[in-house]
Amino acid sequence: MVLSASTIESIRANDGNPYADFLGQVKFVVVGLPLGLAASRVPVEWYRRLAWPALLGALAMQLLIFTPLARGQGGNVNWIYIPGVGQTVQPSEFLKLALALWLGLVLARKGRLLADWRHVLVPAGIGCLLALGLVLAGHDMGTVLVMLALAGGAFFVAGLPMRWFGVAGVAGAGAAAFFVAISPSRVTRIMSFLGAGDADPTGVGFQTRHGLWGLGTGGVSGVGLGASREKWSYLPEAQNDFIFAVLGEELGLLGTLVVLGLFAVLAVGMFRIVRRHKDPFAQIATAAIACWILAQALINIGVVIGLLPVIGVPLPLVSAGGSAMISTLMAVGVVLAFARSEPGAARALASRRGVVRRSLAVVGGRRRG
Repeated sequence: MVLSASTIESIRANDGNPYADFLGQVKFVVVGLPLGLAASRVPVEWYRRLAWPALLGALAMQLLIFTPLARGQGGNVNWIYIPGVGQTVQPSEFLKLALALWLGLVLARKGRLLADWRHVLVPAGIGCLLALGLVLAGHDMGTVLVMLALAGGAFFVAGLPMRWFGVAGVAGAGAAAFFVAISPSRVTRIMSFLGAGDADPTGVGFQTRHGLWGLGTGGVSGVGLGASREKWSYLPEAQNDFIFAVLGEELGLLGTLVVLGLFAVLAVGMFRIVRRHKDPFAQIATAAIACWILAQALINIGVVIGLLPVIGVPLPLVSAGGSAMISTLMAVGVVLAFARSEPGAARALASRRGVVRRSLAVVGGRRRG
């Protein structure tokens, strides 16, 4: 889908090369898959030891947005440039994974102490506020919303009393209203979403309108892979935030349902680990990662279908974007590592290997016969 959605813009921006953006994304997948595989083989105890260093390192990376290495796009200053490599990195994507592991560690140790507000605030609450504040300082409110969902999932599975979620919800709504009010671009997007903004079809609602047109054009079965009309420079960020619109146009309702089904399978697998695992650290960290990936997917799709105002977050594992792809693949690898230590998993794997060995032995015997 990245290849299909990026071809036209890639031709325009790269001297006629239709594969430049696609090959760039392939590079990130080639890096992310081995890292995800390696993460799936790391013992759970090592993740406990890595939680604090990972969070401190990720926060240090996020602080680089206040240095000359910072780079901005679309009003957000949430990228850093790596000299010598010629590559930009979005540190907030790796901060999500570090925060999930760290919350798993500190909240698992708290247990029933979370009924006391002091144990909620120290250190988990302060750590979350620090991470959210640094990302918000780069004006990336979309990532902040995803991180709020991540933290909410971790606190919920850790056993935080429900009254605290009510308090946090009210405070969060007030904070969101404040940060929207002080940003003219956010106010414009909200007003457009509510139908009270500029009626100019080429104005702020241009992207949402063309995303809906793409989905509507696709119908049930789509116009065919590669045949999107919206990707011909009508739909901004077609390979990034609005790739779901191109997917719906080319593969239709059936294609979008397949994507939703895959996210549903991922959700079932992750919440199965939360329910069955005996280690609170693995449960809380998995819940945080699950809420991160699923909330981000729901926000992205909600924006494309017009249920939410435009919020710049990619569709996990689908949209173009190097930092997002690598960090998400690593997060899935971490969840797989937790799954390996789930009760009964070792026995099931050993049994499966035994079946494979016996099958190979039977096949080898038949060949010799």
